[in-house]
Amino acid sequence: MVDHEVDTPAGTAVVDADMVDRRGADGVLARVRAGAGELTGALRRVAEHVLSDPEAAARATIVELAERSGTSPATITRFCRAMGFDGYADLRLGIASETGRARSAGWTVDIGREIQPGDPLERVLDQIMAADTRAMHDTAALLDLAEVARAAAAIAGASRVNIFGASGSALVGAEMQFSLHRIGVAAWAWSDVHEGLASAALLGAGDVALGISHTGQTRETIEMLAEAGSRGATTVALTGFPRSPLAELADIVLLTASQATTFRPDALSARHPQLVVLDLLYIAVAQRTHDRAHAAFRRTAQAVDGHKAAKGTS
Repeated sequence: MVDHEVDTPAGTAVVDADMVDRRGADGVLARVRAGAGELTGALRRVAEHVLSDPEAAARATIVELAERSGTSPATITRFCRAMGFDGYADLRLGIASETGRARSAGWTVDIGREIQPGDPLERVLDQIMAADTRAMHDTAALLDLAEVARAAAAIAGASRVNIFGASGSALVGAEMQFSLHRIGVAAWAWSDVHEGLASAALLGAGDVALGISHTGQTRETIEMLAEAGSRGATTVALTGFPRSPLAELADIVLLTASQATTFRPDALSARHPQLVVLDLLYIAVAQRTHDRAHAAFRRTAQAVDGHKAAKGTS
């Protein structure tokens, strides 16, 4: 049965035009995943159907895709425009190209298959590796390197860097804080909202605040980043959703993708892509502060060297 539901224009504005121009045909499925959570009704059904079997979607005509997703050809056309394509032919070509590259690289191994309790560890490992590889590829397609450069320049020149995150995002933030601290950047990581708000209130122009949340909807992280921004600090968001509240209030947005598997929902599967983006950001900061960073790293390494076990001892 075909659904002739009409979607509002606001519901179709998922991807900015300039964002699409920068990324071209790469990352089609990453864009669909990132935008699916913000779509409603018929458009969301189209997104879910495309993600469930991209290769079949790439082979289907517009009428076939409409019938399989329970929508209409007009909805498929609106979906294409929401994803930044002129029409269905361009969307099909983008999906076909991406799934072809993924298949040749081995990324499609078990992706979309649920991990069963009785699966051998070899199969589980293959599933995790395939999912993580795909998430890394999608993150590379989504990530705006100009935004990474802007964030790195801001951190390199900052008097103070605050990093905010809750739960698993706090662990990622702590890793970034440690990395920056080793190269002489004054950085603090906060997961407690009271402590984070108090620290954010002391920031000002020339400081940087980084908020980490895969969904971009964690209230505590949003509040801490908003407080930092209200004091004049440059705000950076690391999230998987470009239209999320966290992304909307940030000066700079760094996007990541994820590929969920059984027992590893999006929030958990996003950790590795988040760490990759933050590692890239850390290296970019170190490049911009090379002499200072090199000297600081050497001193910090020497300070802990005496606590390493001597060779030949148990």
